[in-house]
Amino acid sequence: MAKKVLIVYAHESPASFNAAAKDAAVAALTAQGCTVEVSDLYAMKFKAAATTEDITGGVRNAEGCYADEIKLASEEGRLADDIKKEQEKLKEADLVIFQFPMYWSSVPAIMKGWMDRVLGSAYAQEKRYSEGIFKDKKAMLSFTTDCPESVYSDTGINGDINVTLWPLQNGILNYCGFQVFAPQIFWDPATGSPESRSSMLEGWRTRLQNLCGEAPVYFAPLDYFDKEKGFLLKPEVKEKYASKECGLTVGIHMGKPLPANNQTKAGV
Repeated sequence: MAKKVLIVYAHESPASFNAAAKDAAVAALTAQGCTVEVSDLYAMKFKAAATTEDITGGVRNAEGCYADEIKLASEEGRLADDIKKEQEKLKEADLVIFQFPMYWSSVPAIMKGWMDRVLGSAYAQEKRYSEGIFKDKKAMLSFTTDCPESVYSDTGINGDINVTLWPLQNGILNYCGFQVFAPQIFWDPATGSPESRSSMLEGWRTRLQNLCGEAPVYFAPLDYFDKEKGFLLKPEVKEKYASKECGLTVGIHMGKPLPANNQTKAGV
């Protein structure tokens, strides 16, 4: 099991189910001998907006983009203190758990701000996806919804949850190199019975006890793509999967049916 765990937590109420899920994770992981640190974003009043105020001493190029400037500032040790503190926590962590209520099919703004600002220096063309700077670390999403699972099914009104998760799990976590565990989804705990909520939390504790044995979610590795041709799938890869019924992943589907549960099940 990962020895150092960072929980990035986004909920205002200590009486919420998200708080209970966070507390359950802290207790379960600590009991296994892990060192657990929690970044309680609302309690910290973490600044969500990524601006040039994140860079001490000013930007080098007034016409440059934030990503380039933040990467340079990181290399030169010129980041704002709140970013430095979070990056230090991240540097020490073997596993990062993001605990949050799903807002608008994504994370709350304060958590997206954490990702924008803290992970900003990891945004690099030369080191990304399977070669990303966090390739030796693991990460996972743990979140609540305000609707039953059927709403996020492939015939539900919100669409397939696997499609919803692709930008978060691939576009952010996998891009940075994290090995991504399948998400822990708590479906509509607010309208459930006390018994059902208790059962959800017990399932979460049980999963955490066995998390080290799980395989990560599958993403196509960087070497599947031809850098010289706009990072398109290499011909030999396309040929290899041409006879497959489904595409490689939710996003890289090759015009085929999406692989079922690619973003919600280990190794799929």
